[in-house]
Amino acid sequence: MTILEPYPGLFAYYDGRIAGKRLHSEEPNWLDDGAYSLGVASYALVAGERAILYDTHISFDHAQAIRSHLEGLGVTSIQVVLSHWHTDHIAGNAVFADCEIIANRLTAKTLIENVKTLANKTPPINPVVMPNRLFEGQLTLPLGDRVVELLQFDIHSADGTVLLLPDEGVLLAGDTLEDTVTYISEPEHIPTHIVELGRMAGLPIRRILPNHGAMERIAAGGYEPSLIEANRTYLERLQALAEAGVTEDVALRDFVADDIASGRIVYFESYERVHRANVAAVLGARAAASGI
Repeated sequence: MTILEPYPGLFAYYDGRIAGKRLHSEEPNWLDDGAYSLGVASYALVAGERAILYDTHISFDHAQAIRSHLEGLGVTSIQVVLSHWHTDHIAGNAVFADCEIIANRLTAKTLIENVKTLANKTPPINPVVMPNRLFEGQLTLPLGDRVVELLQFDIHSADGTVLLLPDEGVLLAGDTLEDTVTYISEPEHIPTHIVELGRMAGLPIRRILPNHGAMERIAAGGYEPSLIEANRTYLERLQALAEAGVTEDVALRDFVADDIASGRIVYFESYERVHRANVAAVLGARAAASGI
């Protein structure tokens, strides 16, 4: 795991995108074939003895390394914020079980509903440590001289929470935004995701730090706000493809060629399989809605 500091007192804990390396096993599993292969980061804001940690990473070991780093900086009080309920964002919760863990109400509800599912994953997440402070819509947290705003969005997952630093214009986006393209987990909600991305574009954002992206971009301060448009355009193109009933295989590199050329996104080959899965999910949702 590499520790980056794209802004003073804002740390990124990045791992993955290492060719040929697997952490859990050679057999298919969510950790190696999902988050680790695509690259994953959690983030921490530090002010003196206090820290706000945005997601607890992909394993107990990663979470423990994060906690050790924060404590080495002199941190004695940690608030955890969960971006949403998916495995690679809550896998390390148990390491922070003695801390305040904040999530929106829908994240808490969905975690409760999926305890058995998460425990049966490969690798398993057991125990599933629940949030102990809930909010709905928006919550403001003070941290030293910073104002930290938690905002709820229905993008990628219905229970998304992003973290905005309004004075600096920095957005910690979780999985609401992704580079090269978003992973579609709820294809039936794509129209809502598109509308919500429009709402997000109205925020005072200058730079974006997603949980899945290129380490070099994150280290350099993150992505331009145009990442929002790139993700929205991708969803609109997929929606149009489904509505037209197009089933031929269009390579991701060609599907988003304009956004790659403009620098809005960075092409990463592993996202070709994500794109294929997205196309299948969207076409499947369209067929189900049509009763085919």
